Amino acid sequence: MRIYKAKDYEEMSQKAANIIAAQVVLKPECVLGLATGSTPIGTYSRLVEKYEKGDLDFSKVTTVNLDEYKGLPRENDQSYYYFMHENLFDKVNIDPASTNLPDGTKEDSDAECARYEALIQSLGGVDLQLLGLGHNGHIGFNEPADVFEKDTHCVDLQERTIEANKRFFASADDVPRQAYTMGIGTIMRAKKILVVVSGEDKAETVAKAFFGPVTPQVPASILQMHPDVTVVADEAALSKSPV
Repeated sequence: MRIYKAKDYEEMSQKAANIIAAQVVLKPECVLGLATGSTPIGTYSRLVEKYEKGDLDFSKVTTVNLDEYKGLPRENDQSYYYFMHENLFDKVNIDPASTNLPDGTKEDSDAECARYEALIQSLGGVDLQLLGLGHNGHIGFNEPADVFEKDTHCVDLQERTIEANKRFFASADDVPRQAYTMGIGTIMRAKKILVVVSGEDKAETVAKAFFGPVTPQVPASILQMHPDVTVVADEAALSKSPV
């Protein structure tokens, strides 16, 4: 595991964008695994800047997103489909047909999860998976649990996750209670993993996830077992870690 300490959020975003851009340049037809949430927004903004300067071409890239709320239609401005189009897809030359997310409108959880897992496998897996880090150590929507969930599945969101996400909704009651998410096994099969973390409020979680024991109670701790993980975190997020 390689850990880069950035001065602040801006430097973290630039470094992460550089790593993703290098993947696209080296393998134009790569499969990128993408994340949502507030942390990657700066990274996506830097990627858009590189595209606008003519330094990056997304025309052959395929994407698969980590997760999607169950029950939200794509046109809902809090869906991750909407988020990705707002922050990246509509601003670069990626083929919309090559962008993939779980379909939150599908009621049959087993069927949708099986479809999405098969899709990822049919693409030959993920070349580089971008991850954020939840306050409770979740990656994707893999919440703390007794075991590591292997494949794409439907998860009941924990109260801390609902609380963290309620700022995006009119109230906590409007936050979906379930989501479709890649499983830990799905994530771990990615060839490379890039984690972005920012803020002092994540410092304790960073220390537990990357310097503590590997346990499903801290889902991100499994990343210690992956052969190619890069963490880009700002000084505040690393303030409680031995780096």
